[in-house]
Amino acid sequence: MSEAAPLNVQTADTRVDLKGLPPEELQAFIATLGKERYRTKQLLAWVYGRGATSFDDMTDLSRAFRRELAERARVSQLTEVLRTPSSDGKAVKFLFALSDGLRVESVLMFERNRRTLCISSQVGCPLDCSFCATGKMGLLRNLTAAEIVDQVISVRRELVASGDDLTNIVLMGMGEPLLNYDAVVRAVRLVGLEMGPCLSAKKVTLSTAGHVPGILRLAEDGLKVGLAVSLNATLDDLRTRIMPINRKWPIADLLDAVRRYVRRIGRRVTFEYVLLAGENDADADADRLIALVRGIPCKINLIPYNPIPGLGHQRPSQARIDAFADRLRASHLTVNVRYSKGDDIAAACGQLITETARR
Repeated sequence: MSEAAPLNVQTADTRVDLKGLPPEELQAFIATLGKERYRTKQLLAWVYGRGATSFDDMTDLSRAFRRELAERARVSQLTEVLRTPSSDGKAVKFLFALSDGLRVESVLMFERNRRTLCISSQVGCPLDCSFCATGKMGLLRNLTAAEIVDQVISVRRELVASGDDLTNIVLMGMGEPLLNYDAVVRAVRLVGLEMGPCLSAKKVTLSTAGHVPGILRLAEDGLKVGLAVSLNATLDDLRTRIMPINRKWPIADLLDAVRRYVRRIGRRVTFEYVLLAGENDADADADRLIALVRGIPCKINLIPYNPIPGLGHQRPSQARIDAFADRLRASHLTVNVRYSKGDDIAAACGQLITETARR
């Protein structure tokens, strides 16, 4: 399996896109205009905090400065194509069009006092996990930092207008975040800006299928995001069959990287385990899972499989789900059974796919 090479977005608009610029780069741009340093904070607040999409919205800037900005810069924006609420009101799926016509999906989830946005990092995914619809698209391209962060800005804008706000971000949408490392890390830092959404890295969870170099790079960079590792099997043969990435980085290598991450960052990790009937849900699987994670500060998220037509997997019975969870808990592991929100709108774990990526 080859890694995804960075795929750049081509655009005819040569103006500087302010969305996606961190403070130091925005300050450098402001300096080229001969403007004062405090203008940087003003623009950061407008772009990332208030979600402005036009310089005309930036009413505390002079008209002359706004005209100059419009000539030299732009503020890119995703186009919302479709919004689909779940029947129980606990999830809303957003379909966004990108500037080149490709489309990605994000999901807003409501749970008690939490407002969690699941965002995408790629258009499609190259990893082809057998239980995930997104992988059937293949990889069309990486998202830019601006496109990643704008999923947050676009959804948050309306929440704030209604007196609400986001509390958490999860990079569990379309794509493998660690195959788009630089853009993802830049976006995480942007959503943490005090003048913006102000969601620190501790409020962001990054889910990986097991990209070992990316995990080690996260540890080296000291970015204290929550790390969720999609494990899903306790034997290499099975994991390779359902997750081809395991051919390159088998379970032992993956767990070694996780241990190094925990030692460096000091946060426990989450192991995600999609339960597939008759494949990875036996008592023996639970016992091997207990042995594999022993000594790693972690919690286990069990995710009963969300059926996807044509993929050939089945969801276990409730009795089997409960028995698997109880066996883990008997060994004093922290276990959550995550019943995905939005399965009626194809917004649950593994279901995100743009049926036609471009229209």
